[in-house]
Amino acid sequence: MKRSKMSLMPWVGGAVSLVFATTAMAAQPLVDAAWVKDHSCDPNVRVLDIRNKWDGSRKGDYQKGHIPCAIYSDYSSAGWRAKVDNTPGQMSPVAKLEELIGGLGISNDNHVVIYSRGTNALDMGSATRVYWTFKALGHDEVSILNGGYFGYTADEKNPVEKGTHKSLPAKFTADLQEDMIVTKADVAKASASGGVTVDLRPAHQYLGINKHPKASRYGTIPGSANLPESWLTANGGSKWRSESELKQLFAAAGVPETGEEYFFCNSGHWATLGWFASSELMGNKDAKMYDGSMIEWTNDKSLPMEATVNLN
Repeated sequence: MKRSKMSLMPWVGGAVSLVFATTAMAAQPLVDAAWVKDHSCDPNVRVLDIRNKWDGSRKGDYQKGHIPCAIYSDYSSAGWRAKVDNTPGQMSPVAKLEELIGGLGISNDNHVVIYSRGTNALDMGSATRVYWTFKALGHDEVSILNGGYFGYTADEKNPVEKGTHKSLPAKFTADLQEDMIVTKADVAKASASGGVTVDLRPAHQYLGINKHPKASRYGTIPGSANLPESWLTANGGSKWRSESELKQLFAAAGVPETGEEYFFCNSGHWATLGWFASSELMGNKDAKMYDGSMIEWTNDKSLPMEATVNLN
């Protein structure tokens, strides 16, 4: 599918107000609860509930209550990510993703609206990760529910549905966007040449104080800026910060608003928050997400590391 030109509606009350005038318009990166309330059961819309164990949820929570007509796919176990070349959490093979998405009743003609639990930046990262996956597969008609499920149910007037909603299987054919697939060689070249690499992990991991259990070394990719994932949502919650706030935060972290930049974390989860903010909300289409991130990078001993604090 061809890339659609997006227009951002005004930011309201420190959060994003991105809505559709009609379902015929190009999908915006974020939609609000009011839009979802009005359109969740539209024939061409597929609302995708991805709550999972990493945000403290399970399928039973979906069955107890979900947005009307939402279909369920557990982000942690359904097959959105896989172990590739001994690195966990990578994008699953394209054929497997085509089968997964089609099995959910999603076709190339559907507008997909993704929501996570809606408690913090970590679980909003689940939504941005699945969003990034759809974009990498060439599917542009995709949005995220700003605020997640809890943001939707905060208004008691918004209806919920119990049980399981299923759509008939559909045909989904991917058009892999090769320019979105970043390798460690790409990042190594950028780092060595003074390019922009951005670490979305918390400061204690960026500085080299602590590390992910599956990362073999402490610190970060040399020359990287630190833009902690919790900065990007209001108070680290489930509502995205405004464009002006994001620009201030990028500036504070020393991250340019435009130009080629590589976002990474431990396993390509938090990194999608940075990519989403830059590419989708701030319009920098040169932003990229490094899927292998620190787990892949640190386990290749030929690649350099930089640690501000050396306790180990």
